[in-house]
Amino acid sequence: MNKPLVSIICLCYNHEKYIKQSIESVLFQTYGNLELIVVDDASTDGSRSIIENMSKIHGFETYFNQSNLGNCKSFNIGFKLSSGKYVIDLAADDQLMPTRVFEGVKTLEVKGDYFAVNFCDAELIDENGQNKGTHFKRDDLGNLIDKVPSGDMYKILVERYLISAPSMMMRRNVLEELDGYDESLSYEDFDFWVRSARNYKYTFTNQVLVKKHILSKSLSSIQYQRKNRHCFSTAIVCEKAYKLNKSEDENKALLKRINYELKWALITENWEASRKFIDLKKKLLKFHWSDGLLNLIIKIKPPWYPLWKIIL
Repeated sequence: MNKPLVSIICLCYNHEKYIKQSIESVLFQTYGNLELIVVDDASTDGSRSIIENMSKIHGFETYFNQSNLGNCKSFNIGFKLSSGKYVIDLAADDQLMPTRVFEGVKTLEVKGDYFAVNFCDAELIDENGQNKGTHFKRDDLGNLIDKVPSGDMYKILVERYLISAPSMMMRRNVLEELDGYDESLSYEDFDFWVRSARNYKYTFTNQVLVKKHILSKSLSSIQYQRKNRHCFSTAIVCEKAYKLNKSEDENKALLKRINYELKWALITENWEASRKFIDLKKKLLKFHWSDGLLNLIIKIKPPWYPLWKIIL
């Protein structure tokens, strides 16, 4: 097997409890041709000291932001410092299993240039490292209960959340074609999935090759908080998907996603995002009286939400 360089960009923000394990999971990979770049996003805990000490011992590259820039900008900084043919975006609270890189390279080298991403299953662990199952449901023998799709996944990824983000290995040239992550957004995965899956395929490795922490203050948990910043970013990505769609089936998939996201936008009082979702619905469907009522609710901003259960 060819052994092209793989870049692992580890993003840290106040992860002093987990950063050592995350870095070690890279150092213990069975695949030898790696570069590790740790970007600390202006942590206020002891993360920087741990990163600096480990870097002195193991010789990986580091970058310390002077102010908190967020995941998208921080990743792009690390990406510009990297040179690998394949790239992994590793949050500092997650870990790679020892054969993660080997399996990803093996698959993508065989699949070829039309495949942008290799993804796998993830073990879910709590703040104390206790197993909470896997990302994809498995039976008592460890077999997948439902088939995981591969290949052309654009419509699926527009419609619903499917992939555990830390399980991805991405092809560098695709990231370059997309100009990295969209820095105007508060999170990266949905946007990357939509933009990359439009022109490229995905391939799934049926193995549990990463450990993903489920934390109460994680980036993904923010989307259910009142007036969270992720909701507006999701609306922007849905607008991008609308422009990228090429079929009625894809429009139906987007409409399903919009209905789900609009519900949460109303619950969490994200009025501006709600307007964007309704505008997209108007483009996808004939304007319905319920959308007019939703616009009225958003305009007056009432302190109650039972109507969304009837309307959506």
